[in-house]
Amino acid sequence: MATIAKTRYAYFLLILANIIWGGNFVIGRIGADYFPPFTFSLLRWLVAFLILTPFMVKRLKADWHILWRYKRILLLLTATGIAGYNTIIYFSLHFTTSINAAVVNSITPLFIAIFSIFVLKERLTLVQVIGISLSITGIIFILSKGSLGALQAFSFNIGDLFVLIAVVCWSLYSVVVKKYATVLPAQTTLYITSFMGAVMLLPFSMFELNRPDVHVVFTPMSIFILFYVGILASIIAFLSWNTGVPRVGAAKSGIFLNLLPVFATIFATVFTNESLLWYQIIGGMIVIFGVLLSSTAPKTVQQRALR
Repeated sequence: MATIAKTRYAYFLLILANIIWGGNFVIGRIGADYFPPFTFSLLRWLVAFLILTPFMVKRLKADWHILWRYKRILLLLTATGIAGYNTIIYFSLHFTTSINAAVVNSITPLFIAIFSIFVLKERLTLVQVIGISLSITGIIFILSKGSLGALQAFSFNIGDLFVLIAVVCWSLYSVVVKKYATVLPAQTTLYITSFMGAVMLLPFSMFELNRPDVHVVFTPMSIFILFYVGILASIIAFLSWNTGVPRVGAAKSGIFLNLLPVFATIFATVFTNESLLWYQIIGGMIVIFGVLLSSTAPKTVQQRALR
């Protein structure tokens, strides 16, 4: 009974993480009305860093020699996953809907599988190849809005293309995290990379805010948004995910990532004026089926990192 209870608790944590990450896409879309992208990402990680500080100072001292030894890896993780991925996502949400962004983002596990060939020397199975092909087809279908004419004219939404760039950043981040998971302590790695990310984003934010047409708007809603992305999306979801994965197993946990676009779509249709369109439904189903198919392969690299 105790084992069943622990497994159910792990499932709850994995679902909770994806609920929060799904909400992050919708919150990010709303936040675009209050914050420019670099500043939004800077404030997100600054909030996370400040909240974590009272709990991480002692651990940071204990882990400092390990973190310093892998400082170049931490820099790579910061550039791709902390500063890169989140900033590009927030930038893309100025041009595309949160539903589109979440569905396109669901191709991430397949890019991770591709990067794992080169970084982790893993092999793709035939099932994974089929899954990747199906998911790419679904993404193309969404980007073209189901129109062959749009595909031929390459008239895709620039926001969707930026999401694809963000996916590449996150996939590289996830594979590097997987490679160094046994040596880098998860909690202090999150803490130190949140600080490094804030420092990295600061000059871009200052340049961004110097533009006369760019403004930061502080209201009760925008403050709520900052606390959501800084605490829930950056800390709670991460800790929930990394507590659930060891109890359930990486391969089975990876299947739960397919819930992210589902929750994002539900939140977007309920809390915003976005509509669920036919090509998003069809393309999303193709993408999720491809991801599920590839997730059945035992060597798929799963994400063990912050979203």
